[in-house]
Amino acid sequence: MSLVTTKEMLKDAYDNHYAIGAFGAHNLEIIKAVIAGAEATGSPVILQTTASTYKYVEMPYMIAMAKAAAEQAKVPVALHLDHGESYDVVMECLRAGYTSIMIDGSRLPLEENIALVRKVTDAANAINVPVEAELGTIGGVEDDLELEESKAFFTDPIIAERFVRETGIYSFAPAFGTAHGNYKKEPKLQFDLLEEIQKLTNIPLVMHGASGVPDASLKKALDYGVAKVNFSTELKDMFAEEVRAFFKENPNENDPRKYFMPAREALIDLVKAKIVTLQK
Repeated sequence: MSLVTTKEMLKDAYDNHYAIGAFGAHNLEIIKAVIAGAEATGSPVILQTTASTYKYVEMPYMIAMAKAAAEQAKVPVALHLDHGESYDVVMECLRAGYTSIMIDGSRLPLEENIALVRKVTDAANAINVPVEAELGTIGGVEDDLELEESKAFFTDPIIAERFVRETGIYSFAPAFGTAHGNYKKEPKLQFDLLEEIQKLTNIPLVMHGASGVPDASLKKALDYGVAKVNFSTELKDMFAEEVRAFFKENPNENDPRKYFMPAREALIDLVKAKIVTLQK
């Protein structure tokens, strides 16, 4: 089938207290692993890229790979822009064929953030593409931007209600204790805060920085409106570890069809495990 939007998959997940896995699509091998893992579990799946990823891959290749994956997949597949930093970046992705968009104005003052997100939502709604946005600040490293976890701040539920209402977004990424990248220690997620945000916003919520979050915490978040969970760092770490291990055993191998295969197989198992965790 063709690429689909995230609207129906997130609505069903939100209504039925499970979540859709959204996986960083860094190259062809990872894309194929994500699709295979999703097919093995019979679950819809989201391929997502930051702007730096599609700039590295180059947009025509990124779109072609995602479309080919969706057309051959036995499950619904969406292509999502993660942390789009500007209106121009969002428009580039919409024109190219992305079926889901995140605009991230979380570093802007509130009024400027609302204005930017509203502008993006108006444009995306015209072609029926759902928009995700963030309020509060999630620590860690994302797309070469770094914020110390100690300087991150949580989302205010009252402001979140206004933000969602005035921007018209379809899904919302609150800051409630997760961080991008690798955790130095187990994150302390603020589930009371998440519960309050869900009650006031009543739209699908998104967990960023899920790599390294314990399975029990992932499952608990499903009770409070989390319907999309982002994974990227764990995929990159495992892919790199498997390639390094292969060359340690086979230092003279030069065939990428051989040294990428163990990495792909390992990622298939990881994707399957994450998706199963998100199914209550």
